Amino acid sequence: MHFTSEQLLDDGVLERRFTLGDIPGILWTSGSEPAPLILMGNPGGLDRMYPRLAARARGSVVEGYAAATIELPGSGDRPLDADAEQARADLRQAVQAGEPVSDEIVTRLVLPLVDKAVPESQAALDALLTLPEINDGPVGISGGVLAIGLRLAAVEPRIAAALLFAGSYVPRSMFDEARQVTVPLLVLLQWDDEGNDRQMALDLFDAFGSKEKTLHANMGGHTGVPAFEGPYANQFFARHLK
Repeated sequence: MHFTSEQLLDDGVLERRFTLGDIPGILWTSGSEPAPLILMGNPGGLDRMYPRLAARARGSVVEGYAAATIELPGSGDRPLDADAEQARADLRQAVQAGEPVSDEIVTRLVLPLVDKAVPESQAALDALLTLPEINDGPVGISGGVLAIGLRLAAVEPRIAAALLFAGSYVPRSMFDEARQVTVPLLVLLQWDDEGNDRQMALDLFDAFGSKEKTLHANMGGHTGVPAFEGPYANQFFARHLK
C-alpha cells in the first residue's frame, strides 16, 4: 500500500489517495485515536463518483469513523473487460427497450465482477487495518454494488455490520449466498428507481439470513437518498462498531 497524495479538508478530515498494487483508493481519517473503519463501496469510477463518495465519507469521519474506498475492476483507469462491456451493453439495451433484464445478462455482468472485487476488498482490509489510525476491527461496509456487499458480508469475518444500497441487479444464484449473511443489515431502497428491479430488491431482503435487518424505502430515484439517512447510518454503525 502506497500513499500518493494527501490534503487536509476544511472540516479537519485528512484525505489521502493510495494505490494497492495497481488499484487506486482513497482514505479519509481524523484525529489521533484509532477509529473503526467503514469500507465504502462505489459503482465504479472514483473520480466521477468523488463528490458523492467524499460527502458520505466526511459525514462518517466527523462522527468518529475512518472511511476508505477502492476502484472497481474495469472502472476508472483500470483495464476494461470485453465480456463485461458486452453484458453492460446488453443490459442497457434491454432497459432502454422497456424489456425485462434476463438473469443471464445479470449473471454475465455481475458474477465476474464480484469474483474479482471481493478478494481485492479483502486485500484492502488487510492493508488498511494495519494503519495506526484505524482500529484492527470490527469493520462496517457501506453502499456500492449490492452483489459485492452481499458476498463480502457473507464471507469476510471482520465485517460486523453492512449498509447496502438496493440499487443494482443481483443474480438469482446469489440468493443462496444471501441466506448465509448473518451480520446486522440496513438496506436502503429508492422506491422510484426505474433502472432497477424493486421486486428483486424486496425478495433479496427477505432472503438475507440476518436476525437484525432493517429496510428503509424512500420515494425518489436512484440518486435521491434523503440526507437524513446519513445520521441514521452512523447510529446503525455505532451500535455495532463502537
